[in-house]
Order: sequence, then structure tokens, then C-alpha cells
Amino acid sequence: MDYSVGDIVRLKKQHPCGSSEWEILRTGADFRLKCTGCGRQIMIARRLVEKNTRGLRGADGQEKQ
Repeated sequence: MDYSVGDIVRLKKQHPCGSSEWEILRTGADFRLKCTGCGRQIMIARRLVEKNTRGLRGADGQEKQ
């Protein structure tokens, strides 16, 4: 998948706040993600994001392949 800043990624597991969607703030070997539910920011390894991705939307709201 082609990840870029501003995209919304849906991960397999939910955040404790109940949301499973995250906004990508930074890409590279590690991603900085912001929870769309509560605004919490995390750093996570690229391989974990790629493994746990269930859906990806672009910044314009369109589904990405």
C-alpha cells in the first residue's frame, strides 16, 4: 500500500477510546499516528502498521488500494 501524510488508516485493534481509525502524521521507518477519536498520538513501526491495516482512505475521503 502507498501510505502518505494525511491519510486515514483503519487498524485491526481498537484504541481504548473505541476508535480504530488513525490519521498519518509522519511516514518513514516509523509512523506517527493520531487517533481520530481522542487525538492521542503514537509512534509505531512501519511493519506493524502494514501488518495490521484493514483499510486506507486518502485525505480526500476516497478508498485507496
